[in-house]
Amino acid sequence: MFNTLDWIIVSLYCVGIISLATYVSRKNSAHERSAEDYFLAGRSLPWWAIGASLIAANISAEQIIGMSGQGFVVGMAIAVWELTAAIALIVMAKYFLPIFLEKKIYTMPQFLEQRFDKRVSLVLSFFWLIVYVFINLTSVLWLGSLAINALTGLDLFYGLIILALFSLAYSLFGGLKAVAMTDAVQVVLLIFGGLAVSYIALNTISSSSESPGVIEGMRIVMSEMPDKFDMVLSADNPSYKNLPGIWILLGLGVWIGHFFYWGFNQYITQRALGAKDIKEAQKGVMFAAYLKLLMPIVIVLPGICAAILFPVLEAPDQAYPTMMSLLPNGLLGLTFAALIAAIVSSLASMSNSISTIFTMDVYKYFKGENVSQSELISIGRLTVIVSLFIAAIIAKPLLGSFESIFQYIQNFTGYFSPGIVVIFLVALFWKKATSMSVLVAVLISLAASVVFSIQFPELPFIHRMTIVFILSSIGCLLTTFLQGYKDQEKAIDLSAINFSTSKAFNLNTMIIIYALVCIYVAFA
Repeated sequence: MFNTLDWIIVSLYCVGIISLATYVSRKNSAHERSAEDYFLAGRSLPWWAIGASLIAANISAEQIIGMSGQGFVVGMAIAVWELTAAIALIVMAKYFLPIFLEKKIYTMPQFLEQRFDKRVSLVLSFFWLIVYVFINLTSVLWLGSLAINALTGLDLFYGLIILALFSLAYSLFGGLKAVAMTDAVQVVLLIFGGLAVSYIALNTISSSSESPGVIEGMRIVMSEMPDKFDMVLSADNPSYKNLPGIWILLGLGVWIGHFFYWGFNQYITQRALGAKDIKEAQKGVMFAAYLKLLMPIVIVLPGICAAILFPVLEAPDQAYPTMMSLLPNGLLGLTFAALIAAIVSSLASMSNSISTIFTMDVYKYFKGENVSQSELISIGRLTVIVSLFIAAIIAKPLLGSFESIFQYIQNFTGYFSPGIVVIFLVALFWKKATSMSVLVAVLISLAASVVFSIQFPELPFIHRMTIVFILSSIGCLLTTFLQGYKDQEKAIDLSAINFSTSKAFNLNTMIIIYALVCIYVAFA
């Protein structure tokens, strides 16, 4: 377990991150900080910061702890969410970002206000605020505190408080710029930590063989647990309900989830909205797509190795923290720092997006246009504090009884994501969509999801999302017909948007698609 060396390394990491955030957050005395500076880093983020921040915001406790736990139970099939995300990122960069950056928006609800009206914007604003606080922040805090408790014995409540305070310490004053720039450091630590756990685990598994090493360890794992490397599950697999065979790839469900998360999700897209131009944003997103291909080794493989080394665990989500106990002192501290990096970077990203939506879409609307830039920044900072406080208080009562937080998040967001995807797709690409038609779509999405989950509990949630998406689309279409079926005044003029991409972007797209085809052909 932890010794003095580990604590020194963790302390150096904490001091270093806070110092870096303070440095990049320093105020230029000749320039008064604006809301754009605080919430969008002055629209000056370089590609490497965008790509690193996208991954750091995405890979947090629910991924490292939750997905590794699913690797323990299911195996590599759970990596579908990581691998196919690379395609979703590319689609987002080519078809969604050019429109969002052209509109110079701060938030996703602001885009809907420009395309429809304030009713639609407010409905989605309150939806995202509820989801971010009660689902995302709470899950990251809870799983993070579980990991700290498993490795150090620190009480869960104190773990929650420490994570929240650390997140505030480096992100509160600098806003998105502080978050994105420190994420560039944190994502390196995150990937190194995951690879270190996999490396040590494979060496440990092969330690008693004639030729110990990583390659031999991988051979042993694949020979002893071949079912853990089935990328496409058969119908008799106990986890088929969550990962329904080939339909996890060919069905609409996983892509609905991806476009909801990577294309229209504020705390993800906010990084790209902070780019200095579309080409820089697209390079950053492509960088993130490549990093996604590494995630099965970084996150899922440790869980599979745990199934061999520690076949009996109280809960699957204990797999990754238990595997970390194999690490020697020093490396344990560094890997623990990587886990903390993943947690606090996501907390900072989520809380920053909560403050952006509340300040720019809710507070500014009810306060009126006569609000100063300094007031907007102050309200944004206060919102960050309040949201983290609420999440820390409710985390244990809300999530303490769930066996797998990762599946809980996937299932819950599946209630809303079909309707949200319908709203944004018609907002972007269908000139006839009306405000009423998209509100009908989101209401159908919620109602139909609830009905299907109650009446057909055995229906895989991926299939449920597909059915609900189709019903929401039909509801949107019928409402539009009833309202006259005509082009709307606020519709996007797609002919004025430049969707072209560079040769390098197109080449990298082909490389990623080829890599994914090879992976699934080899392990299907």
